[in-house]
Amino acid sequence: MYAYAFLEDLILLYPVYALLFAEHGLSAAEISTLFIIWSCVTFVVEIPSGLWADVFSRRRLLIVAPLVTGAGYALWTWLPSYPAFAAGFVLWGVGGSLCSGTLQALVYEELERWGKAGSYARLMGRSQALGTTAMMAATALAAPVMHLGGYAAVGSASVAVCLLGALVGRSFPEARGEPGAVRAPEQTATASSEPDTAEHAPGFLTVLRAGLGELRASRSARNAVLLTSAVTGALMIDEYVPLLIGSMDVGDSSVPLLMLLVTAGVAVGGWCAGRGARLLGPALAVAALALAAGALSGPAGAVLLALAFGIFQWAMVTCDAMLQDRVTDRARATVSSVAGFGAEVISVLLCAGYALGSQLWDHSTLFVLSAVPYLLIALALQWHAHARVRNRTRAGEREERRKGSSGRRKSGSGHRVRFPRVDASEQAHTGGRDDG
Repeated sequence: MYAYAFLEDLILLYPVYALLFAEHGLSAAEISTLFIIWSCVTFVVEIPSGLWADVFSRRRLLIVAPLVTGAGYALWTWLPSYPAFAAGFVLWGVGGSLCSGTLQALVYEELERWGKAGSYARLMGRSQALGTTAMMAATALAAPVMHLGGYAAVGSASVAVCLLGALVGRSFPEARGEPGAVRAPEQTATASSEPDTAEHAPGFLTVLRAGLGELRASRSARNAVLLTSAVTGALMIDEYVPLLIGSMDVGDSSVPLLMLLVTAGVAVGGWCAGRGARLLGPALAVAALALAAGALSGPAGAVLLALAFGIFQWAMVTCDAMLQDRVTDRARATVSSVAGFGAEVISVLLCAGYALGSQLWDHSTLFVLSAVPYLLIALALQWHAHARVRNRTRAGEREERRKGSSGRRKSGSGHRVRFPRVDASEQAHTGGRDDG
């Protein structure tokens, strides 16, 4: 899994593909239309890809995903033109959606099968930290590779990495549907009333109904989907960090160094995932305040930005682990894709708000405003935690009163005065008179 996550982001085209588009005559408006195409494909394919992952083999989808993405990079490299760039974004969107939710569902299912579901957040956090490290390495390698072979060399290296990712995907275990596979408790409870998936694979509508049914029946699952969507979608603000740092009083050569510091904070946050989930609310509040303060503090605020985005990365993995704990495997990838779809919606809304706000305020003010959603999420989590404590306290008090009243009734019935019965023969012997 670590190798798969590392290769997924070790794409040398990432830091230079916008330059590639401009090099072939695309204007800023045309490049923006490519991003819109990418977002639209993600919207359309996100939930269906989750259904595919719950109906078909998840391992096979993880093999196909990098191949589809690599085909898009190949179009960019060897047929550079607007139609090829657009088709490449379509393929990249499809490949990313095939992987989204599928990897999480497969990893959680296999860990649960071995009784180690509690390690999910730690493993996913570390894999995402390795992905961040891979992006840093790709950024560092892109310049020398470009110098040696131009865009053709960078694109060829990116396609080769995708092929390696597909080979690594073949190594994933997948016990779903095997005769000896261990079922989750929720699945075991319903196994007697439903046919086994190894003999009767459910259809798309069956899986979709199962996923939506879980969300309708479980408030905790609905809350986890909403929380994951909000925390993940609001993280889109990290795409604007280079603009924020560039607007500070620093030289152009200092921007990459400060960006590297923020990226290192994200990696550390991923490595810390799996610990301190109970502190999610307070941690998000600290991160929101650090984001606002860092945006207003100039170059020195990069340290606070690193802290904020590190906590956001940790929180995103923590929320995903909470979601996986609250759904069953039958529609796990579908529910994860619903959360991913919600995150995409919030990301688009944030981008639209940033674009409109940029006409009125500077970048630092916009980052302060972007901290507000995280602060509201933190307050909502704290309110929910206090409400649960109050409900438990009231329930405990009611139970104590019930036990107390029951104890008093038992005490009252247990102290009745019982007079000894006098046998008839004894009465005859004493003549019906007391000895005294």
